[in-house]
Amino acid sequence: MLVDFLFRLFARLPLSCLYRLGGVGGWLVYLCSPTYRRRLRANLTQAMGEPSRKLLHRAIAETGRQALEICWIWLRPLNTVLAQVKAVYGLELVETARLDGAGILFVTPHLGCFELAAHYCAHAGGAPLTVLFRPPRFRALEPLMQAGRIRGLVKTAAADLAGVRQLLKALRMHDMVGILPDQTPQAGEGVWADFFGRPAWTMTLGARLAEVEGVRTIYVWVERLPRGQGYAVHYSLPAQPCEGGLAMRCAAMNREIERLIRQRPEQYLWAYNRYKQPRDVPAPETKEL
Repeated sequence: MLVDFLFRLFARLPLSCLYRLGGVGGWLVYLCSPTYRRRLRANLTQAMGEPSRKLLHRAIAETGRQALEICWIWLRPLNTVLAQVKAVYGLELVETARLDGAGILFVTPHLGCFELAAHYCAHAGGAPLTVLFRPPRFRALEPLMQAGRIRGLVKTAAADLAGVRQLLKALRMHDMVGILPDQTPQAGEGVWADFFGRPAWTMTLGARLAEVEGVRTIYVWVERLPRGQGYAVHYSLPAQPCEGGLAMRCAAMNREIERLIRQRPEQYLWAYNRYKQPRDVPAPETKEL
C-alpha cells in the first residue's frame, strides 16, 4: 500500500532531513490550496493580530514538519523516540502527583509534537496512560495510527460513551489520562467558549474530567527544537483555577491553551478548522454592544 510505503520511507530518515522536507511540504500545501491558505492566515491573525512575515513563514513550515514527523514518531522504536527528548521542564509536577497517589489529567493542545506527549507522559509517570481514539477519516491510516499510539504504557479508549467511562475509571484508580482539548466536538459534547477572542465550539470533556476528586490537571506540550535536534517537554499547572459552571471551566481551559500557544505560536496547528459550527449546533449568541 502506497500510504504504508511512504510512512515507512519517511520514518527511516533522520529528523533533520525530515524537517527540511516537511518545511518544503508545508509551503507546497499552502501555495496550492486556497482554502488551507485562507484558514491558516485567518486563524493566525485572529490569535496574534496581523502576523509578521517571519511568524507566518515559520507557521507554514512548522505545519509541514509536524505532518511528516508523525511518520517518525509512530514507526521508530519507542526507546529511540523517547531518547530525542533533550530537555524537560516542570517534571517535578508529575513526580509529586505520582508520589501523592493522585490521578493525573494531562491536557495537550495541538502545539508542537503532540504525538509524542502521551508517550513521554506515560514514561515519566511510570504508569498506564489512556487517551481517546477516534478513527481517522482516511481509513488507510488507522493501522499505522494504532501501531504508533498503542505501545509502551499508552492505551486508547474509543471516542464514545464507553470510552469516556474508561477515562473516568482510570482517573478514579489514580492512573493517568491524556486529552487534546482543542478539537471541535460533536453536538451535545461542547459549549461555545471564547478562543482568542472568538467563540469556538469547545469540548466539555476536559472540564468534566478535571472535576474528578483528587485529580491533578497538568498541561503539557512538546516543543520541536530547531534543525532536528530533538524535543523539549514542558509541564505546567493552570495559571488560574478552573472554577464555576461548566461553560466557565471550558473558557478557563481555552485561556490556558492560549497561554501555551503564545510561547511558540509558530508551532500551533493553525490550519485546523477550530471555529467551525458542527451540524445541529446552534450559532453562538452574539454579544450586544
